[in-house]
Amino acid sequence: MKLIWRTFDLSKPFIPKFTSSRFHSVAAEALDPYQEEEMKKKLIIVNENDEIIGQDTKYNCHRVRNGRLPIHRAFSVFIFNSKNEILLQQRAPCKVTFPNHITNACCSHPLYSTYIYRDFLQTMQNCVSRRLWVELGIPRGNFNTGALKYITKIHYFSKGDGTWGENEIDYIFVLHKDVEVRPSSMEVKQVWSVPRNEFNNFIKSCEYPLTPWFSIIMKEWLFKIWDNLHDLQSIRDDVSKIHRYN
Repeated sequence: MKLIWRTFDLSKPFIPKFTSSRFHSVAAEALDPYQEEEMKKKLIIVNENDEIIGQDTKYNCHRVRNGRLPIHRAFSVFIFNSKNEILLQQRAPCKVTFPNHITNACCSHPLYSTYIYRDFLQTMQNCVSRRLWVELGIPRGNFNTGALKYITKIHYFSKGDGTWGENEIDYIFVLHKDVEVRPSSMEVKQVWSVPRNEFNNFIKSCEYPLTPWFSIIMKEWLFKIWDNLHDLQSIRDDVSKIHRYN
């Protein structure tokens, strides 16, 4: 069998409820009820300098219109266990953007309602903690939010399939800790724990596409992070710095 099954940690339960092999986004008129509710949430609209200029629904932030999308804030979390193995997931088939794609442990957005007038980095950590519970079932008491180490942020744009896409300033966080994982079937199809010496083969042999943000971070940042797991502060950027991959 392929490497993905050999590296999957069977002691970490998950609930793969879907069998669809679609990689394209679902049609707007056929949204899953859970995903439809998610699309009503208000995200933070920013300019190219990551300055807040407004809010809009998750739906409007991801629906491509005339080849354009509003820039909004997001976060991506990379989790490594005590063996320095990376946690990867396959997104659920019912996801609106990039269903069935392989990506890092967790990717989502801070909500506008929880973000304004607060310390933005601490609030982002709290949002990450909440989302790790929603997607991966990681108990919020399983780690201190301070263990979520900010690394950098990137701005990238992807039209996706032309219907749903991304235009995000993405905050990158790393959690280096053993965690209990019980993913939601509405968010995640599969989870793997991949050692570094098997990572390249995993990616090469994987039958599923990668999300655009994971592809960028993998090429530009992942191995730098892996090399410095015990000294992440040494590679941390100032929060004002934005790496652009457009």
